[in-house]
Amino acid sequence: MTASTTINRGESPNGDKQTSNVLHQKVLGSRRLSNYWWASVVSLGAAGFLLAGISSYLKINLLIVSDATQLVFVPQGLVMGLYGTAGLLLALYLWLTILWDVGGGYNEFNLENGTITIFRWGYPGKNRRIEIKSSTEDVQSVRVQVKEGLNPRRELYLRVKGRRDIPLTRVGQPLSLQELEIQGAELARFLGVPLEGL
Repeated sequence: MTASTTINRGESPNGDKQTSNVLHQKVLGSRRLSNYWWASVVSLGAAGFLLAGISSYLKINLLIVSDATQLVFVPQGLVMGLYGTAGLLLALYLWLTILWDVGGGYNEFNLENGTITIFRWGYPGKNRRIEIKSSTEDVQSVRVQVKEGLNPRRELYLRVKGRRDIPLTRVGQPLSLQELEIQGAELARFLGVPLEGL
């Protein structure tokens, strides 16, 4: 892509970049503020439980806020140690998903060469890189799915000939209705296809 064939329209607040022929949408994965918060809280809580269990076994207080030496090791100290170990394993999992940025990636719609690339990071292994490529000519529509209730879902899908609908939005915290509508309308207008589901 040469600079002479594209007109830069700037970058939106959510990190999306658009030129006259290319729309690049960044997709936030597990590196969200809420995940950092929960990983930190679980780490601190689990460390406290584990230190309480060790303190009751060694009869040496390893905690700052309370005296765990008064606990009887069997069963109280042992159970606290097991809770602490389980919590640390959960915290390790949360920190690793943040480190690997599971679910993060981008959607790129390139009208210049007629390609669509949907890229996401997965868990380590042979399927770590998840990449779906398609032609812009095969796109039938942009579909919006809204499901309210206990587990609300607000998602954008790309309807492509010969494929299942391809999800475009991030996993986890749902987008606001206004944000979903704006993103869907912008993408449908950019690709020149209808917007379904609103």
